Amino acid sequence: MLTYIFMIAITAEAMSGALAAGRRNMDMFGVALIAFITALGGGTVRDVVLGNFPVTWTQHPSYIYLTIGAGLATMLVARFMKHLHQLFLIVDGMGLIAFTIIGCNVALNLDYDTPVVVMAGITTGIFGGILRDLMCNRTPQVLRHELYASISLLVALLYLCLLERGVDHDINLLASFSVGVGLRMVAIRWHLSLPVFTYALGSWDD
Repeated sequence: MLTYIFMIAITAEAMSGALAAGRRNMDMFGVALIAFITALGGGTVRDVVLGNFPVTWTQHPSYIYLTIGAGLATMLVARFMKHLHQLFLIVDGMGLIAFTIIGCNVALNLDYDTPVVVMAGITTGIFGGILRDLMCNRTPQVLRHELYASISLLVALLYLCLLERGVDHDINLLASFSVGVGLRMVAIRWHLSLPVFTYALGSWDD
């Protein structure tokens, strides 16, 4: 199940990257590059940080074709995307959870300690979006809008807690997905976010 959700998620993330590139009036190469980085950037950063070589997508060329193809296809169907906004939000939420759990499992298989496992999950979940926004010259949305990165953190903790207690893996996945996607939808519906830190320069900063 996780594999299928992962494939759907990287497709949706690639399309979101393509739309972000379109808002910046990028050419076809820029669209393809941003789509690829958005979809696979989180896993790439995770693998590099953890020393997990070769990087995952280099062993699966189909991921490259899928993400770049989805990005370029978005150029053709972009005019219809506004009608699929709600579906995109749900798929994006599922992708966040899938990426988080996959990141945790990679770190677990490498025998890292729990804090590193949690950070590996979060990095996999959110870093593609961060790279997308940085390359599109805007503040990363995952750190500003409705609860996103914090949901990745909660899902990672829940998944590891259930794993530690010996809960069946399928039940663990179902519980983690249900809680994670549910929290993401609630956050979007009621615009829930963490407190914002605002700092204005004063005379004593000069």
